[in-house]
Amino acid sequence: MDEVVERDRINGETAKIGWSELQRFFAQGHAVAVSSELDLIDVAYQMSCDNKEQLEAWMELGHVKAVSDAQAIEWLEADSLMWSVVVRPWILVQPVKK
Repeated sequence: MDEVVERDRINGETAKIGWSELQRFFAQGHAVAVSSELDLIDVAYQMSCDNKEQLEAWMELGHVKAVSDAQAIEWLEADSLMWSVVVRPWILVQPVKK
């Protein structure tokens, strides 16, 4: 598939959603936090392409990781708004910048 077309598709599937609405994905172990230093679309694209090398590099730097219990509690208490996109079976989340 053409990279531009795939990135456009992913971009079209992003949404702003409250963290409280994403709790079930977190409970299932499917929520992945994306650092604000990265572009959510780029991370989703690399995941959809199964680019393990790039994903491992981001994970090593702590830019892409499973949402921790502490982070989930913080986001819930702050009623955080998230950018999100699904790359099955994962849901990638990134706090909306204020």
